[in-house]
Amino acid sequence: MRTLIAALAVALLSTSPAFAEDHSAHAMHGMAASAKSTALSEGTVKKLDKAKNRVTIAHGPIANLDMGAMTMTFVVAKPASLDKVKVGDKVRFQAEEGKDDLMINRLEVVK
Repeated sequence: MRTLIAALAVALLSTSPAFAEDHSAHAMHGMAASAKSTALSEGTVKKLDKAKNRVTIAHGPIANLDMGAMTMTFVVAKPASLDKVKVGDKVRFQAEEGKDDLMINRLEVVK
């Protein structure tokens, strides 16, 4: 019986590296997700509603939201950023899911 237990212990210890997982890809996944969430999307301002802190943008894909190209209205986190854009401007922006709506945290005119 002792021999059997010893043999099982040796077998388990000698095969344990086969069960070890390589977690290095997880660190890279976090970096990719972080880069994805901070990436700027591009679009064209179609409408401004400064009274409601909203901007309508015809945009390309928004990677961090897994969203394709479309035209939609966003809430703007910093209302003063609307003073820097006008209808027709090409813009770069960072959008995230807000409490109730999609929100733009960063908005800049493409020069």
